[in-house]
Amino acid sequence: MTRRGRSVSRRRAARARTRVARRTGRQLVQRVIAALCLLLLIGWCGGFLWFLYVTYSPSVAPARADGIVVLTGGEDRLATAFQMLNEGHADQLLISGVPAAVTLRDVERSAHLAKPPAATHVTLGHHAQTTVGNADETAAWVRAHHIRSLIVVTAGYHMPRAVLELSRAMPDVQLYPMRVQPAAIFDGTRLHVWRLLLGEYTKWLLAELRFARLVGFLRGINNP
Repeated sequence: MTRRGRSVSRRRAARARTRVARRTGRQLVQRVIAALCLLLLIGWCGGFLWFLYVTYSPSVAPARADGIVVLTGGEDRLATAFQMLNEGHADQLLISGVPAAVTLRDVERSAHLAKPPAATHVTLGHHAQTTVGNADETAAWVRAHHIRSLIVVTAGYHMPRAVLELSRAMPDVQLYPMRVQPAAIFDGTRLHVWRLLLGEYTKWLLAELRFARLVGFLRGINNP
């Protein structure tokens, strides 16, 4: 073979090795991406199973706490909070997220609640419109009443996110979750139940990333 032929052969061999190396590199990248996607999927599914476990876990209220907070959103939540107040689990109750025009009498009448004992004190929080707002409103109330332990009343599916935001807003306060379970939440054959659970799980994941507070901070910058 001539010198020129050997040169051409070497170039062809080099190009072939380059093509093989590129193909191997692409395959490696694809495998790494596939492995990462699989790990993310496993992590997401594992997190959702944990979320379901927390959502449906039974609640055991402490015999006594300094206060109770109920995050509004359903009559069952209010009824549970008032029952605990009447049973003496605490003397202070905050109803967070009440519309501005609503009074305590309106709440009692609309939810058919028994009037709490005279020794107790019920506060209506009119400022919160989100779970983050609930946490900030509750933290201000806790500071004003020197509360160190708090029973949290909300829906089971809302509890992981509620406790997360509340614990961030007042890390020194002992929280006792009291889950209220709507009857429909136990019907796994209904599509809207799974839509609700998946939606709340997604919101909890975003709360872990502090997404809601970040959005609120950015809105504050844009709307001084």
